[in-house]
Amino acid sequence: MASPLAESDPPRGVLPVEEQLRLAQLVTEQFPFVWRLLRRMGVPESDADDAAQQVFIVLSQRIEQVRVGAERAFLFSTAMNVGARARRNRMRKREDFGDDLEQQLGHDPSPEELVDRRRARQALDALLDEMPLDLRVVFVLFELEQLSTAEIAELVGVPLGTAASRLRRAREDFAARVARHEARRTFGGNPNG
Repeated sequence: MASPLAESDPPRGVLPVEEQLRLAQLVTEQFPFVWRLLRRMGVPESDADDAAQQVFIVLSQRIEQVRVGAERAFLFSTAMNVGARARRNRMRKREDFGDDLEQQLGHDPSPEELVDRRRARQALDALLDEMPLDLRVVFVLFELEQLSTAEIAELVGVPLGTAASRLRRAREDFAARVARHEARRTFGGNPNG
């Protein structure tokens, strides 16, 4: 009896060569974007590599169904889902081992610089975590990832006007949170003085 697979068909579970190349290129080009997005969506640095890997595993399983040119939108959507699951799992564990200190190439920063950077990163992460998710997403994509409003609208799946409106509201929300944070620091926890 002849095999139902053509001689040129890859074994079951193995991607065709062109899809393997496409996947490898996407991992190389988009991994930093996915990793930063996961971090800014609340995934701790210690879990970001694993979460990013999960995003690309999902992509590898569905790459043949992802339209060429729509890969970044797929990665965005998948990263949002993986990030939400990672945050839920972390909340259940209630373990906080802290973030690893940033490794620097070139000169070694002083201990004070490392502490300052870590505090600044923690403050930014805390402010972003407090923002409503719909505002946080557009804020991170525009301000930190430097995507255009049109790119954000496409990734998030909303009209351009909605993306622009959310970005305006997100900037206002973030500015208000920064002002409250600074007031608490300045006045020792009492923003009214």
